[in-house]
Amino acid sequence: MPYKDRRSTYSSFILIFVFIKIGLYLLAISNFGFQRDELLHLDLADHLDWGYKEVPPFIALLAKITTITFGDSLFASRIFPTICSGLVVWLTGLITVEFGGKKFAITLACLALIFSPAFAASGYLFEPVVFDQLWWVLSVWLLAKFFNTSSVKYLYFLGAVIGIGLLTKYTMAFFTIALIIGLIISKQRKILLSKHIVVAALIAFLIFLPNLIWQFYHYLPVITHMKTLQKEQLKFIKPSDFILQQLVVNGVALFIWLTGLIFLFFSSRLHKFQFLAYSFCFIFAFYLIMNGKDYYLFGAYPMLFAAGAFAFERWLKTSGFAIQALAITFFTLPNLLIFPIVLPVLPLSQTMAIFSNGQKRFSFLNFIVIWDDNKIHPITQNYGDMLGWEELTAKVAKAWQSLTPEQQKHTQIYADNYGEAGAIDHFGKLYKLPKVISLNSSFALWAPDSLDGQYIIYVDDRSGDNVKKFNLDAENYHKIGNVENPLSVENGTTIYLLVNPKPTLNEQYKKELAEMRLH
Repeated sequence: MPYKDRRSTYSSFILIFVFIKIGLYLLAISNFGFQRDELLHLDLADHLDWGYKEVPPFIALLAKITTITFGDSLFASRIFPTICSGLVVWLTGLITVEFGGKKFAITLACLALIFSPAFAASGYLFEPVVFDQLWWVLSVWLLAKFFNTSSVKYLYFLGAVIGIGLLTKYTMAFFTIALIIGLIISKQRKILLSKHIVVAALIAFLIFLPNLIWQFYHYLPVITHMKTLQKEQLKFIKPSDFILQQLVVNGVALFIWLTGLIFLFFSSRLHKFQFLAYSFCFIFAFYLIMNGKDYYLFGAYPMLFAAGAFAFERWLKTSGFAIQALAITFFTLPNLLIFPIVLPVLPLSQTMAIFSNGQKRFSFLNFIVIWDDNKIHPITQNYGDMLGWEELTAKVAKAWQSLTPEQQKHTQIYADNYGEAGAIDHFGKLYKLPKVISLNSSFALWAPDSLDGQYIIYVDDRSGDNVKKFNLDAENYHKIGNVENPLSVENGTTIYLLVNPKPTLNEQYKKELAEMRLH
């Protein structure tokens, strides 16, 4: 059917699936606790700038808006991610319509996305990931609208989206390059010669420019961060692991996105959008070569769900309601069986029971609960990163309260990693604790010039191994307590009180701080 003759965008129908997505997240939004990275991102709100060591500034600004508008509770922090996840579903439905899909295709594409383990796990936390997905999907929808209408306003909107996307996560740059390469290879390459594309590129550049200037002013910390990430995490990801992960992260929806990829390549009905297939292949190959993490590619799947759902609608259009309903059930609902593993829709005790039964009956799935220490744990590491933070803060507060008001005036709190620092800053408000010092992650950007307190409450993330180096740098130190939650990644993290640190400790701190500020 010609685009101009279509009577409906199915907006009201798509809203049904948006509400389903938001409803599922509302079941999980307050279970467990803050995830480690969320605590960092919330802390950025107190240090607004045009950039940080790990992320561009968008998440910090959103954190500030969140705390001012909704407060700093767990529920409040996840409101925007939940809304954003609903918008990703909304846009997936709209892309399906732009491809020519109707209600069956919309239903299949949206439910595939909603019940996909990948999107269930990545969409509710206060992290840049879900917002990055939004900009990727919105970019595809804008391009689809342009090729269906030839209205140049969508190209200008695209430039703005790419610019905002670059302020959200730098992976937007790789996806943009993938789209350009896809267009160059396809018959739609002539669009790249349009003056409107130049204007769109200028819009994107101007929006991104403040962060670019910040990066150069701070000696390009993004490069150091990527090198560190490659050294400490990405180098351990084998190409075969990445391929396997991409085949399993969407569960049974695998059959939909693979069908969509093939249909984009070979269907005459979607010939205008063939460049999306080339783009997906390029971004897939890029992350494969660069040992990317599995979630780096998630934002590219909604367009394939839309294409795949459109293909199944074409094949089953005369098969009757029963066969169509069976297809939707087969390609989506089985993913519900693993929902508690990726989304905390159930209380902790019930979630643990599911993990326990799963380890007994399906030992081949134990890789899900193997943490960075290469050991099998009762729950996933992501869940383990949501536990123990309040206990940690309470024991830091115990050390703080053991000091007299006069001693507290000369006391500093130092944490080894950003999760601990973010947790103590967040929960420490209840105990009126001072801001935490840390040289890990972006905390180094606002760390004080000196670690010169007469008393230092030290959070050792290696269960006491790190504090041993202070043996000659302080008059004395003693243990206050440690995190005892066996399910927490921070289990064993120990809190010490250092008394009268010697100048050598401050000298070492200044040396490390100077190095961190140069990187």
